[in-house]
Amino acid sequence: MTPEVRRRDRDYEATLGGAPAGHLLFRREGDLVVLVHTEVDPAFEGRGIGGALARFALDDIRSAGLRVRPQCPFVRSWIDKHPGYEDLVAA
Repeated sequence: MTPEVRRRDRDYEATLGGAPAGHLLFRREGDLVVLVHTEVDPAFEGRGIGGALARFALDDIRSAGLRVRPQCPFVRSWIDKHPGYEDLVAA
């Protein structure tokens, strides 16, 4: 089963089978999006929820022409493993 992710006002929310599975908090600072914290419900750990949140958020940020500051250690690590997203990181 693939997680579904959507953007809300202050976070990206992942659901799996219709159940809330995790979220990635963010805040806007002008043309910059600060990715603050990723949290996955323990019942859904190991199912790719965190990665789905990171990928969706970064793709969403790219499509809006914005830059990102990955304050969240999980997202920073995810970007390090997926260098195609490194260009989004603000200096």
